[in-house]
Amino acid sequence: MGLRLNLVLGGTLCLIVIVAAVLAPWLTPLSPVMDADLMNAELPPSAEFWFGTDAQGRDVFTRILYGARVSLTVGIGSQLINTTIGLILGISAGYFGGWWDDLVNGLTNLMLSVPSLIFALAIMAVLGPGLSSLLIALGLTNWSWTCRIARSSTLSLKSQSYVQAAKTLGYSDFRIMLTQILPNIVGPVLVIATLGMGDAILAEAALSFLGLGIQPPQPSWGNMLTDARELIAIAPWVAIFPGLAIFMTVLGLNLFGDGLRDWLDPHMRTRPV
Repeated sequence: MGLRLNLVLGGTLCLIVIVAAVLAPWLTPLSPVMDADLMNAELPPSAEFWFGTDAQGRDVFTRILYGARVSLTVGIGSQLINTTIGLILGISAGYFGGWWDDLVNGLTNLMLSVPSLIFALAIMAVLGPGLSSLLIALGLTNWSWTCRIARSSTLSLKSQSYVQAAKTLGYSDFRIMLTQILPNIVGPVLVIATLGMGDAILAEAALSFLGLGIQPPQPSWGNMLTDARELIAIAPWVAIFPGLAIFMTVLGLNLFGDGLRDWLDPHMRTRPV
Protein backbone atom coordinates (compact mmCIF):
# COMPACT_ATOMS: atom_id res chain seq x y z
CA MET A 1 0.00 0.00 0.00
CA GLY A 2 2.83 2.39 0.94
CA LEU A 3 4.62 1.55 -2.29
CA ARG A 4 1.57 2.42 -4.38
CA LEU A 5 0.85 5.56 -2.33
CA ASN A 6 4.40 6.88 -2.84
CA LEU A 7 4.26 6.26 -6.58
CA VAL A 8 0.81 7.80 -7.02
CA LEU A 9 1.33 10.81 -4.74
CA GLY A 10 4.86 11.50 -5.95
CA GLY A 11 3.89 11.01 -9.58
CA THR A 12 0.89 13.32 -9.18
CA LEU A 13 3.00 16.11 -7.68
CA CYS A 14 5.62 15.72 -10.43
CA LEU A 15 2.91 15.73 -13.10
CA ILE A 16 1.42 18.95 -11.70
CA VAL A 17 4.81 20.68 -11.91
CA ILE A 18 5.44 19.41 -15.45
CA VAL A 19 1.99 20.51 -16.64
CA ALA A 20 2.42 23.92 -15.00
CA ALA A 21 5.80 24.42 -16.67
CA VAL A 22 4.68 23.28 -20.13
CA LEU A 23 1.35 25.13 -20.12
CA ALA A 24 2.60 28.31 -18.41
CA PRO A 25 1.79 30.62 -21.38
CA TRP A 26 -1.77 29.25 -21.46
CA LEU A 27 -2.32 29.24 -17.70
CA THR A 28 -1.55 32.94 -17.29
CA PRO A 29 -1.83 35.86 -19.71
CA LEU A 30 0.87 37.85 -17.93
CA SER A 31 4.59 38.00 -18.59
CA PRO A 32 6.88 37.08 -15.68
CA VAL A 33 9.25 39.94 -16.57
CA MET A 34 7.52 42.62 -18.61
CA ASP A 35 4.22 42.95 -16.74
CA ALA A 36 5.54 44.98 -13.82
CA ASP A 37 3.32 47.66 -12.34
CA LEU A 38 4.50 49.54 -9.27
CA MET A 39 0.91 50.62 -8.66
CA ASN A 40 0.17 46.95 -7.89
CA ALA A 41 3.31 46.28 -5.85
CA GLU A 42 3.15 44.00 -2.80
CA LEU A 43 -0.54 43.22 -3.13
CA PRO A 44 -1.73 40.21 -1.09
CA PRO A 45 -3.30 37.16 -2.74
CA SER A 46 -6.64 37.97 -4.34
CA ALA A 47 -8.97 36.89 -7.13
CA GLU A 48 -6.91 38.97 -9.59
CA PHE A 49 -3.47 37.94 -8.30
CA TRP A 50 -3.79 34.44 -6.84
CA PHE A 51 -0.39 34.45 -5.14
CA GLY A 52 -0.10 38.23 -4.72
CA THR A 53 2.50 40.50 -6.31
CA ASP A 54 6.14 41.27 -5.57
CA ALA A 55 7.97 44.56 -4.99
CA GLN A 56 7.89 45.39 -8.72
CA GLY A 57 4.20 44.59 -9.06
CA ARG A 58 4.80 41.34 -10.96
CA ASP A 59 2.37 38.46 -10.50
CA VAL A 60 3.95 35.86 -8.19
CA PHE A 61 1.80 33.05 -9.63
CA THR A 62 3.07 33.80 -13.14
CA ARG A 63 6.68 33.90 -12.01
CA ILE A 64 6.31 30.58 -10.18
CA LEU A 65 4.91 28.94 -13.32
CA TYR A 66 7.81 30.15 -15.44
CA GLY A 67 10.25 29.37 -12.63
CA ALA A 68 9.10 25.75 -12.84
CA ARG A 69 10.59 25.64 -16.35
CA VAL A 70 13.98 26.62 -14.97
CA SER A 71 13.79 24.07 -12.15
CA LEU A 72 12.80 21.22 -14.47
CA THR A 73 15.47 22.20 -17.00
CA VAL A 74 18.12 22.18 -14.29
CA GLY A 75 16.86 18.97 -12.71
CA ILE A 76 16.56 16.99 -15.94
CA GLY A 77 19.59 18.49 -17.71
CA SER A 78 22.00 18.08 -14.81
CA GLN A 79 20.85 14.51 -14.16
CA LEU A 80 21.36 13.57 -17.79
CA ILE A 81 24.96 14.73 -17.49
CA ASN A 82 25.43 13.08 -14.09
CA THR A 83 23.91 9.79 -15.21
CA THR A 84 25.97 9.67 -18.40
CA ILE A 85 29.24 10.33 -16.54
CA GLY A 86 28.36 7.91 -13.75
CA LEU A 87 27.39 5.11 -16.12
CA ILE A 88 30.48 5.46 -18.30
CA LEU A 89 32.87 5.53 -15.36
CA GLY A 90 31.05 2.95 -13.24
CA ILE A 91 30.46 0.32 -15.90
CA SER A 92 33.95 0.63 -17.37
CA ALA A 93 35.59 0.49 -13.92
CA GLY A 94 33.61 -2.58 -12.87
CA TYR A 95 34.14 -4.33 -16.19
CA PHE A 96 37.86 -3.70 -16.78
CA GLY A 97 39.06 -3.50 -13.16
CA GLY A 98 42.77 -2.97 -12.52
CA TRP A 99 44.31 0.48 -12.38
CA TRP A 100 41.28 2.05 -14.06
CA ASP A 101 39.01 0.71 -11.31
CA ASP A 102 41.37 2.07 -8.65
CA LEU A 103 41.45 5.48 -10.33
CA VAL A 104 37.66 5.72 -10.65
CA ASN A 105 37.21 4.48 -7.09
CA GLY A 106 39.56 7.14 -5.76
CA LEU A 107 37.85 9.89 -7.75
CA THR A 108 34.43 8.70 -6.59
CA ASN A 109 35.51 8.69 -2.94
CA LEU A 110 36.89 12.19 -3.37
CA MET A 111 33.60 13.44 -4.80
CA LEU A 112 31.65 11.77 -1.99
CA SER A 113 33.89 13.21 0.72
CA VAL A 114 33.13 16.83 -0.20
CA PRO A 115 29.56 18.16 -0.51
CA SER A 116 28.66 18.52 -4.18
CA LEU A 117 27.43 22.07 -3.56
CA ILE A 118 30.99 23.11 -2.66
CA PHE A 119 32.27 21.81 -6.00
CA ALA A 120 29.35 23.50 -7.76
CA LEU A 121 30.14 26.82 -6.05
CA ALA A 122 33.75 26.58 -7.22
CA ILE A 123 32.72 25.86 -10.81
CA MET A 124 30.13 28.65 -10.81
CA ALA A 125 32.74 31.07 -9.49
CA VAL A 126 34.89 30.28 -12.54
CA LEU A 127 32.16 30.08 -15.19
CA GLY A 128 29.96 32.86 -13.86
CA PRO A 129 26.20 32.84 -13.27
CA GLY A 130 23.65 31.63 -15.81
CA LEU A 131 21.63 28.59 -16.81
CA SER A 132 24.33 26.94 -18.94
CA SER A 133 26.93 27.38 -16.20
CA LEU A 134 24.47 25.97 -13.69
CA LEU A 135 23.87 22.86 -15.79
CA ILE A 136 27.61 22.28 -16.17
CA ALA A 137 28.32 22.86 -12.47
CA LEU A 138 25.56 20.57 -11.20
CA GLY A 139 26.12 18.06 -13.99
CA LEU A 140 29.79 17.55 -13.12
CA THR A 141 29.47 17.30 -9.36
CA ASN A 142 26.80 14.72 -8.51
CA TRP A 143 27.66 11.62 -10.56
CA SER A 144 29.39 9.68 -7.79
CA TRP A 145 26.34 7.76 -6.53
CA THR A 146 25.42 6.66 -10.04
CA CYS A 147 29.02 5.61 -10.63
CA ARG A 148 29.12 3.56 -7.43
CA ILE A 149 25.82 1.80 -8.19
CA ALA A 150 26.87 1.10 -11.79
CA ARG A 151 30.28 -0.25 -10.73
CA SER A 152 28.94 -2.58 -8.03
CA SER A 153 26.22 -3.89 -10.36
CA THR A 154 28.74 -4.48 -13.15
CA LEU A 155 31.05 -6.41 -10.82
CA SER A 156 28.24 -8.87 -10.07
CA LEU A 157 26.92 -9.05 -13.63
CA LYS A 158 30.14 -9.57 -15.56
CA SER A 159 30.50 -13.10 -14.20
CA GLN A 160 27.01 -14.10 -15.27
CA SER A 161 26.62 -16.85 -17.87
CA TYR A 162 25.04 -14.63 -20.52
CA VAL A 163 27.97 -12.21 -20.36
CA GLN A 164 30.43 -15.08 -20.70
CA ALA A 165 28.37 -16.44 -23.62
CA ALA A 166 28.57 -13.03 -25.32
CA LYS A 167 32.37 -13.10 -24.95
CA THR A 168 32.45 -16.58 -26.45
CA LEU A 169 30.43 -15.35 -29.42
CA GLY A 170 33.06 -12.69 -30.06
CA TYR A 171 31.18 -9.61 -28.81
CA SER A 172 33.43 -6.61 -28.26
CA ASP A 173 33.81 -5.21 -24.74
CA PHE A 174 31.85 -2.11 -25.74
CA ARG A 175 29.00 -4.20 -27.14
CA ILE A 176 28.87 -6.37 -24.01
CA MET A 177 28.71 -3.33 -21.74
CA LEU A 178 26.06 -1.70 -23.90
CA THR A 179 23.78 -4.67 -24.62
CA GLN A 180 24.36 -7.12 -21.75
CA ILE A 181 25.20 -5.02 -18.69
CA LEU A 182 23.56 -1.62 -19.16
CA PRO A 183 19.97 -2.92 -19.58
CA ASN A 184 20.27 -4.83 -16.30
CA ILE A 185 21.26 -1.81 -14.20
CA VAL A 186 18.77 0.69 -15.61
CA GLY A 187 16.38 0.22 -12.67
CA PRO A 188 18.59 1.36 -9.78
CA VAL A 189 20.21 4.06 -11.92
CA LEU A 190 16.76 5.43 -12.79
CA VAL A 191 15.92 5.64 -9.09
CA ILE A 192 19.17 7.49 -8.34
CA ALA A 193 18.49 9.91 -11.21
CA THR A 194 14.95 10.61 -9.96
CA LEU A 195 16.14 11.34 -6.44
CA GLY A 196 19.03 13.38 -7.84
CA MET A 197 16.63 15.67 -9.67
CA GLY A 198 15.28 16.82 -6.31
CA ASP A 199 18.82 17.50 -5.09
CA ALA A 200 19.58 19.45 -8.27
CA ILE A 201 16.47 21.63 -7.84
CA LEU A 202 17.48 22.37 -4.25
CA ALA A 203 21.03 23.17 -5.37
CA GLU A 204 19.74 25.50 -8.10
CA ALA A 205 17.59 27.30 -5.54
CA ALA A 206 20.57 27.63 -3.18
CA LEU A 207 22.93 28.92 -5.89
CA SER A 208 20.32 31.35 -7.25
CA PHE A 209 19.66 32.51 -3.68
CA LEU A 210 23.39 33.26 -3.36
CA GLY A 211 23.36 35.15 -6.65
CA LEU A 212 25.36 32.54 -8.60
CA GLY A 213 22.49 30.85 -10.41
CA ILE A 214 19.72 32.23 -12.60
CA GLN A 215 20.01 35.99 -12.85
CA PRO A 216 17.10 38.46 -12.57
CA PRO A 217 14.83 39.37 -14.18
CA GLN A 218 14.50 35.76 -15.41
CA PRO A 219 12.42 34.05 -12.71
CA SER A 220 13.63 31.07 -10.73
CA TRP A 221 12.36 29.92 -7.39
CA GLY A 222 15.77 30.58 -5.85
CA ASN A 223 16.12 34.20 -6.93
CA MET A 224 12.47 34.81 -6.03
CA LEU A 225 13.40 33.87 -2.47
CA THR A 226 16.37 36.22 -2.67
CA ASP A 227 14.10 39.09 -3.68
CA ALA A 228 11.70 38.19 -0.88
CA ARG A 229 14.22 38.50 1.95
CA GLU A 230 13.52 42.17 2.58
CA LEU A 231 9.76 41.70 2.20
CA ILE A 232 9.24 38.76 4.54
CA ALA A 233 7.73 40.95 7.26
CA ILE A 234 5.41 43.06 5.09
CA ALA A 235 4.67 40.72 2.16
CA PRO A 236 5.30 37.13 3.35
CA TRP A 237 3.50 35.60 0.36
CA VAL A 238 6.41 36.62 -1.88
CA ALA A 239 8.56 34.06 0.01
CA ILE A 240 5.92 31.52 1.02
CA PHE A 241 4.76 30.48 -2.45
CA PRO A 242 8.22 29.96 -4.06
CA GLY A 243 9.24 28.05 -0.93
CA LEU A 244 6.13 25.86 -1.19
CA ALA A 245 6.86 25.25 -4.90
CA ILE A 246 10.36 24.01 -4.07
CA PHE A 247 9.07 21.90 -1.18
CA MET A 248 6.26 20.24 -3.14
CA THR A 249 8.46 19.54 -6.18
CA VAL A 250 11.29 17.98 -4.19
CA LEU A 251 8.80 16.05 -2.06
CA GLY A 252 7.11 14.69 -5.19
CA LEU A 253 10.42 13.62 -6.74
CA ASN A 254 11.58 11.94 -3.53
CA LEU A 255 8.28 10.11 -3.05
CA PHE A 256 8.27 9.01 -6.67
CA GLY A 257 11.89 7.86 -6.50
CA ASP A 258 11.24 6.00 -3.25
CA GLY A 259 8.17 4.27 -4.69
CA LEU A 260 10.04 3.48 -7.89
CA ARG A 261 12.86 1.90 -5.92
CA ASP A 262 10.44 -0.34 -4.00
CA TRP A 263 8.58 -1.26 -7.18
CA LEU A 264 11.76 -2.22 -9.03
CA ASP A 265 13.12 -4.20 -6.08
CA PRO A 266 11.52 -7.68 -6.09
CA HIS A 267 12.36 -8.13 -2.39
CA MET A 268 10.09 -5.20 -1.52
CA ARG A 269 7.06 -6.56 -3.34
CA THR A 270 4.47 -8.82 -1.76
CA ARG A 271 2.18 -11.15 -3.59
CA PRO A 272 -1.53 -10.43 -3.23
CA VAL A 273 -3.28 -12.91 -1.02
